Amino acid sequence: MRLRALPIDQRRGWCAMWCVIATEFMLFVCMFGAYYYLGNNKDRWAIDKPPGLKYPLMLMVILLASSFVLRWGEHQVKGERFRAARSALWLTVLIGLVFIAVQSLEYISHWKSLTPYSDSYGSIFYSITGLHAAHVVAGLLMLAYVGILPGYGETAESPHRAYETAALYWHFIDFVWIFIVALLYVIPNLQGYTHGR
Repeated sequence: MRLRALPIDQRRGWCAMWCVIATEFMLFVCMFGAYYYLGNNKDRWAIDKPPGLKYPLMLMVILLASSFVLRWGEHQVKGERFRAARSALWLTVLIGLVFIAVQSLEYISHWKSLTPYSDSYGSIFYSITGLHAAHVVAGLLMLAYVGILPGYGETAESPHRAYETAALYWHFIDFVWIFIVALLYVIPNLQGYTHGR
């Protein structure tokens, strides 16, 4: 199957989203670097026990499920089954809202022993997870905007390929969460370290 090249005007949104993702990716790389740097100063990294895995793994399943639903919706757009694509998009938004609600529950459970001002671990933990939550909200707003568009097919007018562009950002958000879970939750549990305050 030979792909036809789209005029630059019709690729503009998609290319711009890749530029946004590249800059946001570097932002998260810097946050992960700060996490690593702060973690090497154990005097300020006073974590009594590694964070539990229940919430982050649940959140990862929720986000991955939303990505699968949205990816299915992208296939529906390509097959010109726009009603099914719209349903998939709004289901993704609903799943994203569930993610935010469950992350709020995680914050409530952590707040008893870990706050942003308790130590450097708490500060970077809430900075990284809060930054990701802000990206989830931005992704939900993008998806909601696409959800109210009248159509998703080929068009000569802007926005071009809005469904695919918003989906690209959403998949990026899901991809970043996998790294957050690995770095902030899984690795500390595998290391099994405990440091007294």
